[in-house]
Amino acid sequence: MRIGVPAETKNHEGRVALTPAGTHALTESGHEVRILAGAGESAGFSDASYTEAGGIIVTDVAEAWSQDLTLKVKEPTPDEYRYLTDNMLFTYLHLAAAKPLAEALIEAGTTAIAYETVQLPDRSLPLLTPMSEIAGRISSQEGAFHLKSTSGGRGILMGGVPGTPRASVVLVGGGVAGEHAAVTALGLGADVTIFDVSLPRLRQLDVAYNGRIKTRASNPYSLAAAVAEADLVIGSVLIPGAAAPKLVTDEMLRTAKKGAVFVDIAIDQGGCFEGSRPTTHDDPTFRLHDVVMYCVANMPGAVPATATEALTNATLPYIRRIADLGWDAAAAADPALAQGLNIAGGEIRNDIVAKALA
Repeated sequence: MRIGVPAETKNHEGRVALTPAGTHALTESGHEVRILAGAGESAGFSDASYTEAGGIIVTDVAEAWSQDLTLKVKEPTPDEYRYLTDNMLFTYLHLAAAKPLAEALIEAGTTAIAYETVQLPDRSLPLLTPMSEIAGRISSQEGAFHLKSTSGGRGILMGGVPGTPRASVVLVGGGVAGEHAAVTALGLGADVTIFDVSLPRLRQLDVAYNGRIKTRASNPYSLAAAVAEADLVIGSVLIPGAAAPKLVTDEMLRTAKKGAVFVDIAIDQGGCFEGSRPTTHDDPTFRLHDVVMYCVANMPGAVPATATEALTNATLPYIRRIADLGWDAAAAADPALAQGLNIAGGEIRNDIVAKALA
């Protein structure tokens, strides 16, 4: 199979969809991999490293897009819609929050497979997990940075010092991203509480961290009270394929402390804070009701060396399956991969995405 790897175009998106090691694995299996010149440089991978791995460096953007299977990291941006074809596209799509992209994919006849809806029988998301781990850790680091008064925050140190209070950090959602955000905040010395609707998950977290991370059953009343007292609130709610629910309402935001920081990891799916809107690494925050809102839509793009390797580690087995068998046979052999199909034949094939876009 002919596989294309374009460069990413989102603001400060340094990731690339395939490492040289992944390229080597595919070419050793008889596939042809064409990588756009310079696509891996921000992640630390030179064109020469891809060539040494058996890849072919191309200089034409359209050529990188026009292979049998196109691999990306982030969803196509509007200026990339012109490159969409009736080939296969495997990437993060987040279509519930991107109706124009869905329409462009349908019009182009693209077979669009989303990393974020590939789902194992235990309901885990193997291709979203590594980026959720990274985004969770970054969220606490960015929260700590923006809590400084010089960054517009309350002037609170996450761990405080003896004789002063620690920062109060509230996590909305106890999944992969929420857990990693909590662990990082705990490591910085903060007072950490996770809210989740799943009592079994809260029990699991309580045992795993020996009670050092507080757990609360999520409901609007308890969450509102916690948000009003928090210094940092991190939202990491996820419903695979669907728009994120707005669990932190505008009314809650109005009660928050002046200079509190709100980090919305769920922004790719529309955000779980009312009033959230996508921001960029160049301009990551905005103020709303006297709080600092951080809603960068490609947080792992800030650490491309780590993120690219983590992503390829997860995606490569699925890429190889598609390349070796073709989409139909690969999907028939792997129900988890089959759930990644969002659009094919000019139609939305994922019921949750279809409902979100209706």
